Amino acid sequence: MSERRLTYGESALLTPANLLTLVRLVVTPIFMWLIVSQGATWTTTVVGFCAAMSDYFDGIVARRHGTTRSGAFLDPLADKVVVLGSLYTLVYEHYHWWLPVAIITAREGWMTWYRSVMSKRGISIPAGPLPKIKTMVQDLAIAVCVIPWTTSLHWLAVILLWSAVALTLITGWQYYRGGRKATT
Repeated sequence: MSERRLTYGESALLTPANLLTLVRLVVTPIFMWLIVSQGATWTTTVVGFCAAMSDYFDGIVARRHGTTRSGAFLDPLADKVVVLGSLYTLVYEHYHWWLPVAIITAREGWMTWYRSVMSKRGISIPAGPLPKIKTMVQDLAIAVCVIPWTTSLHWLAVILLWSAVALTLITGWQYYRGGRKATT
């Protein structure tokens, strides 16, 4: 007996993957508020973990049911909101220094612009495995600040955040190079 899966067309809006992405967008301000109001607690950790894991699961669901243009727009937007919102909240709370977060922000802003320009030319630049590692390291740089057992390991948070900066710059260069190859 074969398994029949529900799939969505490219133009679909209300898909299970998009709903998971929207949940991530709703959970993020709650996570940020918990960082400010409670700091490193297990509640903060669980809410942050749910936001991070929803990114993983919406990818699985999207591949199973079909990717959509709305999902291709919403998922990276939600990634940026979660990561940058959390990092700026941690800067505000003096867990992280502003400079590495500003570098990550500049790259993300540039990436959004660059993808938009390439998309208007009909060029889609596929992501390799390194951007997934970059996101994981960014998530770890956030997690180490909110998990009660690790919040005192400032040196680890600094190493993870600067590693995330390095991966952010490398993957930005890879996207740029991939776009240049696609246009030649």
